[in-house]
Amino acid sequence: MKAKLDRLLTQANIRLSDQQKQQLIDLVNLLNKWNKAYNLTSVRDPQEMLVKHILDSIVVSPYLQGESFIDVGTGPGLPGLPLAIANPNKHFVLLDSLGKRISFIRNSIRELKLTNVTPILSRVEEYQPNEKFDGVLSRAFASLKDMTNWCHHLPKESGYFYALKGVYHMEEVQELNNKYTVQQIIPLQVPELVGERHLIILQ
Repeated sequence: MKAKLDRLLTQANIRLSDQQKQQLIDLVNLLNKWNKAYNLTSVRDPQEMLVKHILDSIVVSPYLQGESFIDVGTGPGLPGLPLAIANPNKHFVLLDSLGKRISFIRNSIRELKLTNVTPILSRVEEYQPNEKFDGVLSRAFASLKDMTNWCHHLPKESGYFYALKGVYHMEEVQELNNKYTVQQIIPLQVPELVGERHLIILQ
């Protein structure tokens, strides 16, 4: 698995320390182990998880601006956990409304010795943070309109929404409230992944 991760990171032009690489591999192993009992993801093969979960998450790393992020509808901690490993100097709140997912995230934080992740069990519209965030992340979570409607109270005035999407649909942007503007639409290259990936950044 390490050889494959090294190859994928090289292809994606992402540099990580040996410790970070080991944490990513350990995360895949945890996901694989818990998946058998809790059905956290439809991806069953750890080698596939490296591509579809780990690389698919961390390719957005170069575009994150700021220090504090919330990953809404994080599921089993995607993209939040891989991003937290790749960015130890940034802080990530991982929010989900399902207890088994948050249990997995808590266990992963402990096992991987992560100090920059806070798991929150809540529905996004009910969560009221003490401080707002530099960025709101979502991966295959909702339409842009729903994301901004449900999460409007989470970013700072200068903060951004980062929507990790498959195929880019122009009509999603057209449905947005006009107080939101699209800053960038970035086609993402995920090595060995079949299908399109886009990062849409809103402000």
